[in-house]
Amino acid sequence: MQNITVGDIEQISFTLARELMTYDEPIPDYSSRFPGVLESCLAAPFQWFAGRPLHRGLISKSSELFYLMLKNHPFQNGNKRIAITTLLVFLLINGKWLRVGLDEFYNFAIRIVESDPKAKIAAGVEIKRFIKAHIVDSRPSQSRPRAFK
Repeated sequence: MQNITVGDIEQISFTLARELMTYDEPIPDYSSRFPGVLESCLAAPFQWFAGRPLHRGLISKSSELFYLMLKNHPFQNGNKRIAITTLLVFLLINGKWLRVGLDEFYNFAIRIVESDPKAKIAAGVEIKRFIKAHIVDSRPSQSRPRAFK
């Protein structure tokens, strides 16, 4: 399974997120991100404990990544757009995609953002259900976008 990198996120936040979703609020300059928060969001889905991965499989890792990108706010603005795009790219580089309307996806992201942080496990279950309901195989030529090689 391929991980997504900080460099990928820089590309995502200033190319893909701006092109996929346009809103009145700008996405701030990448250099204004909060130090260490993004790195933590990207590392957490791949953590191990006692010789075992804490998150097994693509859906579990994807769910953790999406949750943390939404709840930990690594950027001053644009976190939902960047989290959505990050999830899509992470799935794409691992041969999958989500077939879901943008409005439905964005509204789902808002629900997770507004969820009680004490209910992280329940939010994780909800994210996994959402991903499972919409995940499809991507075309082989889409496996890793040229911008992310």
